[in-house]
Order: sequence, then structure tokens, then C-alpha cells
Amino acid sequence: MSIDGQVDLETERAHGARIYDYILGGTDNFAADREAGEGSLRIWPALRAHMQANRAFMHRVARFLAAERGITQFLDIGSGLPTSPNLHEIVRSVDPAATVVYTDIDPLVLAQAPSMLGAAGAGTVYVAGDMRDPRTFIDTPEFRRTLDLGEPVGVLLIAIVHFIEDDAEALRVVRQVLDLLPSGSFLAMSIATDEFDPVPLARVREEYNRLGETLIFRDRPTALSFFDGLELEEPGLVQVHKWHPDGTEPAGVRDSDIAMYGAVGRKP
Repeated sequence: MSIDGQVDLETERAHGARIYDYILGGTDNFAADREAGEGSLRIWPALRAHMQANRAFMHRVARFLAAERGITQFLDIGSGLPTSPNLHEIVRSVDPAATVVYTDIDPLVLAQAPSMLGAAGAGTVYVAGDMRDPRTFIDTPEFRRTLDLGEPVGVLLIAIVHFIEDDAEALRVVRQVLDLLPSGSFLAMSIATDEFDPVPLARVREEYNRLGETLIFRDRPTALSFFDGLELEEPGLVQVHKWHPDGTEPAGVRDSDIAMYGAVGRKP
């Protein structure tokens, strides 16, 4: 993965984070990523609308937590490549003093993301860490300088748990993050599901597996179990385009176009 101490970006092969960037309209991708993205779109033409809806859900969640719940500290786990507007841009439009920690374990993301954040300024850091062991990022000096675990934190796990195949392991990962956070913190998640259009999504899963990427779909009861013990914000667990819609959603999006559940819960 490294050449003379430098991370090899492996531009000749498709990479999940860069495919996502391409489909969202970003520019931090290469020919192999664009080819893979177009291949996935041919299999499931709704993929772009689905990914845009997931990104828009993140924006609405962040704005809601900052504006409606007064959260000033945010932790984005498995954040991938920054695509503007980023989390810090959203929350700082509400509170310019809001602080944000982005974390990821992917060496390709870690090589590209810090410079892509550009002029994010103080109070925004990118920390290497494994979501399966939150101490790998929570115990870093960068994290401790940026977030105060004595105060509520808004945690975002957006389109990330589908990389964990085992349900029990995925639930453990989420639970151990929550256990480290104080009362009044919030968990926002989007969780991949194939319940609304299973046939083409089975082919999408095969394509991602062919590229070496995990893609696990979960049903509604399993998705809801991630929020056990939390106080769900209205409207509870719904497809992401139905969570606090604000009128900016693309016209003509059908339920079958969206393969993500989303919800926000408060730790009592």
C-alpha cells in the first residue's frame, strides 16, 4: 500500500470511497472509479438518486442536531472522502464555533482527505481510527483537543455498517461507541436495505463484491435494533428521503429508488 513511505493511491483499481465521490458528482476519482460507477449505474439506474438522498439525509441530520438540539460537537465515523458541503460546513452555518472530528481507517482515504478539507480551520480534524475499536481514535491527542466527552456529541454513522457482515458485530461496534459518550449525545445512522427493490440490489451487491467491497443489506427490525435504548426523534426509522424532508428532494424519487433506512436517537 505504500511506496517509499508514500501511500499508493492505486489509481488503476476502483475504490469504494472514490466510486461514491464520482456518483455524487465529485472530482476526486480516477478512470477505474468512474468505470465502476457507471457499471453500477447500469445495473441499478437509481443508484445516483439513492446516494444523493443519503448525502442529503446527512445534511438534514447535521443541521437538525445543530439548530434544533443545540449540539456543538460532532463525530463522523467512517467519513470517507470529503464531498462539499461537508459536515463541518453544514454545522458551522448554524454555529461557527462547532467542532468536528472525521475518522476513517482506509489508508487511501487518509492519504487524500486531510488536504481535501482545505481551509476547514481550527476545530476540524481528520483522525485515523478503526470503528471496531473506538479507542483508536478517541484516545488520540487530536480527538481530545477537539471534542470534550464531558459534553454531548452528535455521532454520525452514515452508510458505514454495511461494511460489517455480521449483525452482532455491527451492533457491538455501535454500542461501544455509544457507551463512551455522555447522556444527551445523539446517534444518526443510515443503514443499507434491499427491502424496497431486492432484485437489482442483489446484482449491485455482486458488483461491489467483485470489486472487493462488502455490501450487507439489513431488514427493518435489524436496522431498528441499532437504536435500542435510545430515544428516537420523529419520525423514527424511515427511508432516508422521508426523514424531515425539506422540499429540496429531487422530483420523481420513488421508494424503490432508496435503499437506506435512517434515524436519529438520543442517549438518555
